[in-house]
Amino acid sequence: MSPDKHVSGVGETQPLLTNTHSQSIVGTSASDGAALQRDYTYQGFFSTVFLIFNRIIGTGIYATPSLILHASGSVGVSLLVWVLGACLAAVGTAVYIELGTGLPRNGGDKNYLEFMYRRPKFLVTCIYSTYSFLIATALVTNSIVFGDYTVNALALPPSAFLTRVLALSILAFSVFMHGCVMNWGLRLQNALGLFKLGVLSAVAIAGVLSLAGVPGFSVRPEYDRPRNFEWKLMWEGTGTGTNALASAVYNVLWSFSGFANANSSLSEIKDPVRTLSRAAPIAMAFVTFVYMFVNVAYFAVVSKTDILESERIVAALFFRNLFGPTTERTLSALIALSVLGNLLSAQFALSRGVQELGREGILPNSKFFASNKPFNAPLAALLTLFIVSCAMMLAAPAGDAYLFMISWAGYSTALMFTAVSLGLLLLHTPAYRLWNWDPPFRSPKVVNVLFFLSNVFLVVIPLVPPTNTRVYNHLPYWSHPVASFVVPFLGVAYWYIWFIVLPRRRGYKLERVWVLQDDGVSRYAFRKVPLT
Repeated sequence: MSPDKHVSGVGETQPLLTNTHSQSIVGTSASDGAALQRDYTYQGFFSTVFLIFNRIIGTGIYATPSLILHASGSVGVSLLVWVLGACLAAVGTAVYIELGTGLPRNGGDKNYLEFMYRRPKFLVTCIYSTYSFLIATALVTNSIVFGDYTVNALALPPSAFLTRVLALSILAFSVFMHGCVMNWGLRLQNALGLFKLGVLSAVAIAGVLSLAGVPGFSVRPEYDRPRNFEWKLMWEGTGTGTNALASAVYNVLWSFSGFANANSSLSEIKDPVRTLSRAAPIAMAFVTFVYMFVNVAYFAVVSKTDILESERIVAALFFRNLFGPTTERTLSALIALSVLGNLLSAQFALSRGVQELGREGILPNSKFFASNKPFNAPLAALLTLFIVSCAMMLAAPAGDAYLFMISWAGYSTALMFTAVSLGLLLLHTPAYRLWNWDPPFRSPKVVNVLFFLSNVFLVVIPLVPPTNTRVYNHLPYWSHPVASFVVPFLGVAYWYIWFIVLPRRRGYKLERVWVLQDDGVSRYAFRKVPLT
């Protein structure tokens, strides 16, 4: 392998923001490099739409509506909560369009945090790096769900061992598709997104036809005929308490998470500013259509009593009431394919985040993580996420430990969103005028405030003691929030040792330079300069 070469001149250091503060190549900080151009273009409008759509739509729409109904108490309030979630998701989408059009390059939240929080140098990048691997827990969760539903679809005996084998297999398959044959991985990802949209649209249409009394779409006579849309019954049960309603809003907000997925790979999107500005709203329109009309379909076909009392997911009750109990295996296959699309989309975006950390020179052996060898794709980052996911899956037993890891990753994401939304508010203040934040698209200030408040809500609610339910069997309910607050200190410790303690003790200072790897990837590297 030939050695890395130092890069001089412009090229990689050309700012994408007009009038951005820039410095020389040697010694530039993470924030100064936050607006630098990157190399590849693979995705068009269609792929960008389904990169977002696939990331949001996983298993939630098949099961979450029953949880929302339990928490809200009535069909009417349940639908209003979904409308509220759609509005707040639109707010988040607008915020991330502003961020993405201002810094249109791979990395997503890493870039925004670096641009917003510049001092001390490299600290925020070190903190973010500790969070980035936690988010891989989402891959573990979805792969396990894929294994469960695939076992059911194939009518195999339930087995924890078989479920994990299938989960590991689908993770490996996703790594192969996006790391070795990326164009085919994108085609499969897009096809699954289109298939998912078609299936859920068919569910929505079938529910509306049933509600309209169209022959062939009536609820089978052996099941309760729903009356969920009769005005008085629609609001019956409202008033289950503030804590329960907050829980409903919390679950809906998480059902819409994923609107920022395309921001992680903007360097690989053709005409990223224009594409993101068009694709993100359309993707969210598809998501909102699916969520609202599928909910209507469920309530049109399944009685409220059945939803509240049955232990089966609401989608299973829908298929049973319209098409008979033998359709359960078909539903399991549909959910498994939906999860596969979600996994592909998540791995595509998360691997870009890990690769960008390698390109920042922050991670140990950054050259490995930054590489695009041997298939012009971030295979090294994908393999790293795969190893982390496998370790989590094999190490975490069922019960509290597994649930804790899932909740920990979700709460950490909420903390990052809170930091990003606060930083965006600061960029709009006179005190940050020197940052020259002037993106092509600006979301209204009220939208930015609402996004910040919604994320504060997601951070605060898990700290409130639950009233009628237990989060864990043995751990305290606040375990995962407290653990999430501890994570930044690991990043701080890494930063302090690497950038402060070691240089002082060994008599050198760190400077960053651009280097060009033999695979054509340019990245930052740290150079130890002896103190004279």
